[in-house]
Amino acid sequence: MEFFFVGLATMMAALVVAIGVALLRRGLRIRRAWHGGRTSEARCLRVLTSTTGGDSPTTYRSRVYEFTTREGRTVRITGNGGPDTVLEGDTVMVRYSADAPEHATAEPYRPVALAVVMGCIGLFMAAALTVCVTVMVIALTAGPSDDGQVPEDYPGGEYYEYSNG
Repeated sequence: MEFFFVGLATMMAALVVAIGVALLRRGLRIRRAWHGGRTSEARCLRVLTSTTGGDSPTTYRSRVYEFTTREGRTVRITGNGGPDTVLEGDTVMVRYSADAPEHATAEPYRPVALAVVMGCIGLFMAAALTVCVTVMVIALTAGPSDDGQVPEDYPGGEYYEYSNG
């Protein structure tokens, strides 16, 4: 049974780490793009809209931008978020780093919000990993002892009959 709990906790820990690393990398890419020092004018080629159903539907919009780097390379990116006023054909300013223009961003830079989000992701990862490790430790240390020793106070073959009367 402990194999089940240890395996489940290990898989959950691996999933938490993978998602956390992906989110932190995205945050660092946005930060690097804004501090990369390069800007370019990008044209919005398409606005993609997706709606999640249910009682209160939510609409998400992402945009496909195309811009040319200083070196003359044409790059297309898909940007999430941003103002809803940007439509197909509009131009926006994108920021990118010279070594990774494919990670450009048209999102407004909010350093405090980015730091808070990255801190919360780190805290969530730490809490989730603590829970996973705690489950593993409990699964491995709790339970019956398998040392083969019979305790001294254990009844040794004497049977008592219970009589009612």
